[in-house]
Formats: sequence, C-alpha cells, structure tokens
Amino acid sequence: MKKIVASVMAVTMGLSLVSCGSEKTDTNNAPTSIQKKTVGISMPAQELERWNNDGEYLKSQFEAAGYDVELVYAGNDSARQNNDIMGMISDKVDLLLIAAVDGTSLSTTLEDAKNNNISIVSYDRLIMNTDAITYYVSYDNFLVGKLQAQFLRDQLSLDTTAGPYNIEFVAGDAGDNNAKYFFNGAYETLKDDIEAGKLIVPSGMTTFERVATPEWSVDEAEKNMKTTLKSCYADGETLDAVVCANDSTALGVTKAIASNYTGEKYPIIIGQDGDIENLKNIVDGKQAMTVYKNVHDEATVAFEVCKRVLQGEVPTGKLTSELSVPVNFDSETYENGVKHVQSYLLVPEVVTKDNLQLMVNTGLYKWDDDNKYLELVK
Repeated sequence: MKKIVASVMAVTMGLSLVSCGSEKTDTNNAPTSIQKKTVGISMPAQELERWNNDGEYLKSQFEAAGYDVELVYAGNDSARQNNDIMGMISDKVDLLLIAAVDGTSLSTTLEDAKNNNISIVSYDRLIMNTDAITYYVSYDNFLVGKLQAQFLRDQLSLDTTAGPYNIEFVAGDAGDNNAKYFFNGAYETLKDDIEAGKLIVPSGMTTFERVATPEWSVDEAEKNMKTTLKSCYADGETLDAVVCANDSTALGVTKAIASNYTGEKYPIIIGQDGDIENLKNIVDGKQAMTVYKNVHDEATVAFEVCKRVLQGEVPTGKLTSELSVPVNFDSETYENGVKHVQSYLLVPEVVTKDNLQLMVNTGLYKWDDDNKYLELVK
C-alpha cells in the first residue's frame, strides 16, 4: 500500500469541476442564492442500524445548512439503488452522496449523472469502474486490516515466539470493495509469519475469494466456520485465532465456536464496528477486540466535503487541517479500476475490554445500569 500523505500545503481554491453555479453564503454556510440546491443521498439499507444512523445524520446536517435533501434507502438491493439514483438524476439533484450496495454495479448510471453535471461523492464504500466519482470519504480500510493483524501478532507474541499457531480468516461480502481492503490489510501484515511457518491456516483458505461471506451474514459466517471446524478441528485440534472482517461475521464465528469447537484453548476472535452484541462478547471474553470507526465522524467529513463542492470550491488536502476530526487526504491509494480517486480517510481505533470507555466518550454509547455492558444512547 502506498504511503498515505496528508497534504497541508496552502492551495488556491478554484472553481468547482462540476456545474454548480455561483452563490453567496451567510455566516452559517447556508445557501442564499435564489435557487436552493439539492443533495441526493443513497444509503444501502434502512433496516441496518448503521446506515439508518448515517442517512438521518447526514440529512439533518444538510438541511440545517439550508439544502434540500432526497434521502433513499436501497433495501440492500443493487438494482433498486440504481433505480433510486436514476430517479434523483431525473430530479436534477446537484450532488449525489452514495454508499453503494454493490460498488461494481453503478458505472452506467453514474455516467448519466456526470453528463448532467452532477458531482458524485462515494461514501464509505468505493464505487468502482467509473471516472464519474469526484471524491471518496471513508475510514482507512487497509489500515483496519493492519490493526487487526498487528493486534493478533502482539497477542501471540510472534516477534519472540516460534509458534506454530493455527488461524483462519473470515472476510466480508465479495461485492463490497472495502472487504478486500480489510482482508488485504490483515493478510499482508501476517504474510511473512505464514510463510515462515509461525502461523498455519489448516483450512488452506488464504485468498479473499475463498473466505468471503455473502452480505456479511452472521448465519453464513456461522455455517462456514462450522464447516471449517468439522474439516480441520474435529479431533480437538487447537484453533488459536480467527481474523473476522467485521462484527457480524465475528458473531457468526463465535456462535460456531460455542457449538462446534472441541479444542481446549479458546481462540482469539477479532472483529470490526463496535456492534452492541460484540461489545458484550468482548466483556465476556468471547471476542478479543473490535476496530471501531465512529460513523458520525465519517458523516461529518462527508458533509464538509460535499458542502464545499456545492459552494463551488475544489476540496484538497488543505481541508484536513480545517476539520475537527483527524483525517488524511490521499490521492494515490484508492484506485477504482479507472482512476485514482481523491480520498478523505479517517483513522480507526482498536477497542478491547480495557478501553471500552473510549466508546462512551464518543457520546454514542453509555454504560448499562450495572456498569458492565455498553448500550447505545437513544
């Protein structure tokens, strides 16, 4: 992975690459031109707590700044999302902010948006195979995998012990480009240990395609891990660790371990997201860690990038020094098959049983009445 460079050079702000027109703004950055601008927001699924929170938070931020908003949820259906976006293009929105269900399925639709001078920001998941994307806002997904793998290396003391230790990988959905970055970040960090024989993968499944989990499904992850346990660990062999792409797949693995694992040593299970049930599992010792990405911080950066585009500016690395949220500007790492997309990448954090208060400090979580488990703040 190329080194991320946060550019802090002062850059003269030019006219936008998209046809936004000129407008004056008041002290609250609200548009005061005669024609109010409209933002189209497309989120993957309203029934998933994460995307519902992102969508509503972004909508409220844009509306508070004086913009009209069209917010749609795709029900985790890529065809429906395409139709939704085509509808917003017909409605002549000024900007599209899209968290893709399938990052490989939108190129034709977004070409139409580009031809209609609608700027496009890819949110959380990189949209592939199109030059219509102007910016990408996400967490550093390769770093997520690196943090997971480094945590595992530390837990197993791989710098000072010879092993061998048995590990397995569980990746995310094959249609989600982020899932590949998570896997690659983890696998590349552990590759030397695998080649040296310190880490062994008894299942032999060491490629993203072989360990991908459709729709990040808990049930699929549980089923696949049960198959692996039956094939490779049926006689009480030790499974030392499972690197799971996120908390839903980690939850499935935890369930499989509870019902089908016969080894004496409980494995180190690694996840990502900070889901409530997984945070309880961390307290109870069933999961070792999760990589946490504050979605409100991500939405805040996306809002700031989009707002500047709508105001006729060209956001650059200079923006990173103007935000309250730690973020890096990267124009080299995230290549979508057609171009290197200018990216604003937030920095994730490792959460274990020892620093759960970090979650409370975000204002999104609180301790329960017994001060044992975390709950979401309503």
